Amino acid sequence: MKALVLAGGRGTRLRPLTHTSAKQLVPVANKPVLYYGLEAIRAAGITSVGIITGDTGAEVREAVGDGSRFGLDITYIPQEAPLGLAHCVLIAREFLGDEPFVMYLGDNFLVGGIADLVGAFRLGGYDAQVLLTRVAEPRFYGVAELGATGEIVGLQEKPSHPRSDLAIVGVYSFSPAIHEAVRAITPSARGELEITDAIQWLIENDYSVHSHMVTGYWKDTGRLQDLLECNRMILETVEPANRGTVDGLSEVTGRVVIEPGAVVENSVLRGPIVVGADAKIQSSYIGPFTSIGPRCVVQDAEVEYSIVLDDSSVHGVSRLAHSLIGRNVEVSRAEGTPNTYGLMVGDHSRIQVRA
Repeated sequence: MKALVLAGGRGTRLRPLTHTSAKQLVPVANKPVLYYGLEAIRAAGITSVGIITGDTGAEVREAVGDGSRFGLDITYIPQEAPLGLAHCVLIAREFLGDEPFVMYLGDNFLVGGIADLVGAFRLGGYDAQVLLTRVAEPRFYGVAELGATGEIVGLQEKPSHPRSDLAIVGVYSFSPAIHEAVRAITPSARGELEITDAIQWLIENDYSVHSHMVTGYWKDTGRLQDLLECNRMILETVEPANRGTVDGLSEVTGRVVIEPGAVVENSVLRGPIVVGADAKIQSSYIGPFTSIGPRCVVQDAEVEYSIVLDDSSVHGVSRLAHSLIGRNVEVSRAEGTPNTYGLMVGDHSRIQVRA
């Protein structure tokens, strides 16, 4: 069995960060979201992986390499434009051959892995298997309608009046029958070949399409609040470890990971927190559910429930919360009244806030 990982797309919901960076490489607990997916694929026993890339293909290639660090053999498949998930299957035909495969959206975050999904697909002998989860607002998702035995009888794409609360998670399993389906459909109103249309074609042509319910935690990390929630989930599982330097004036409590080369001086750290390698925390408060990236500097500041990416600095700000700070960003204090700020800032920015 092979895997097809989608790491293209423009990440419009995370702009301006994604103007200069792949959305799949935004870190959760200081590890890119894409890495969690690749690790889940390897844990399911799959080693041959094709990665669909777009405008940020060079960055993805640099981050993933040949896949050996994950125990994978990676093939890169460029997509000229984001023309739909079914189009990704279409252009990956040569790589996929006539083998069954898992299609995994690289910006999806799934706790618990996909081994159960892959096992059920292999045992069931289905032509397609779609991973589903119950959601509070199904109108924002692709939605599946099920028959009596769990077979999928219909799909809706972001419906105004959903026929169920079962959202389609970004992980699918397919037999080679999907290749006929993606060739048979036409672009949707938004000009894309939709995977939901291809699956609907399979249903209408009497192929076996089944559902598999998510048993763990799932998020599409395309929005700021979802990234912060995933960061919280992972940080709650970390084991405390101090591989850096903490002085006697500092207080460190809870699940706190301090990576090699990091320095903490005269500060309060209340976990769960990850402080990246060679970061420096001085006279600051770092609150729960915060990831500080490698080589960051936080000085005379308060930061909580946030993600700060590599090589950024936060100086004299009280208090920064519910924020995503890009790489090489400087956030500093200006004159004014103290307040709380929520920021999503692109790479190489300079921000002054009143604090």
